[in-house]
Amino acid sequence: MTWVNDVIQGVMLGGFYGMLACGLALMFGLMRIINLAHGDIAVLGAYLIYVVLEHWNTSPFVAILPVLPVMLLLGYLLQRLLLERSLRSGMLVPLLTTFGLSIVIQNLLQQGFSPDVRSLGAQAGSVATASWQITSQLSIPAIGALTLGVAVVIFGGLQLFLSRTHSGRQMRATAQDPDTAELVGINSKAVYARATAIAVAIAAIGGMFLAIRSDFYPYSGPTYLIFAFEAVVIGGLGGSLWATLLGGIVLGVAQTIGGQINPEYPVLAGHVVFLLVLLSPRGGLVNLRRATA
Repeated sequence: MTWVNDVIQGVMLGGFYGMLACGLALMFGLMRIINLAHGDIAVLGAYLIYVVLEHWNTSPFVAILPVLPVMLLLGYLLQRLLLERSLRSGMLVPLLTTFGLSIVIQNLLQQGFSPDVRSLGAQAGSVATASWQITSQLSIPAIGALTLGVAVVIFGGLQLFLSRTHSGRQMRATAQDPDTAELVGINSKAVYARATAIAVAIAAIGGMFLAIRSDFYPYSGPTYLIFAFEAVVIGGLGGSLWATLLGGIVLGVAQTIGGQINPEYPVLAGHVVFLLVLLSPRGGLVNLRRATA
């Protein structure tokens, strides 16, 4: 029963990793950009929620509502003013650009909020600590179930957006062949900006759960970037949105099982699974060049 409990905990942890990885997978699948600032953007979202909570006595689940439009606008401007120019210079320049953006965000957060460690678990109320006790050795934490549920809703909603809406179909067409998409009248620059806005907003939601589940500080972004990137790679490098969620779940289960074997092994076990996927002939759970939808 202990192993079953570890697998369940790992699945819910994987939902969190999948949520963090969703925006990363969207940007890579559409623009072939590995956004090295993605973890820092999630942490930025956590700090913006913290600012809202300082002014209004509410919960993080309400405070995220005014933060999302800000993050959407930030993502749109980020693509229009920064990434759009770097995309013209090959794949290396966007990588260096997002690396620089990561450093800038970390230093701005430290200047604005100090290096102190913070958490939003207390503001989240009982949901952060409540659990459903199934048996003496099996329990389901409320925050874990909520995280997994929100992750499924995000992935499902994004899948419907890509397959059922005009803007979503434009994104799919641009991901397949941007030059041909331009020939039929699709503005690839606008498509990229909308996709980046969505990716940044989803990262902010991931940042909210990050802040509720654990502590955060200005330089905690790279740690979560690693987990998000590993989830994307295990899922097949942007080949499928649902595979990204599955990749996060595989990573989460690997970590919880590793922790059951030895308390020092959780992170190591996840890295080992990541390396095994890299060494596999397919390089992920799905083919690397499938469409994002």
